[in-house]
Amino acid sequence: MQAYCMKCRAKRKMNSTKSIVMKNGTPATQGVCPVCGTKMFRIGKSKS
Repeated sequence: MQAYCMKCRAKRKMNSTKSIVMKNGTPATQGVCPVCGTKMFRIGKSKS
């Protein structure tokens, strides 16, 4: 799954993805940028 990395300022494929639920109940996907190691988020149901 791809997400926007705020540090690299580019769309990248996330590593170590996991489905989470945010405090307000919205589903999201959390992962790690393969280039810089920053946490990445994508709001919405995960495709996998």
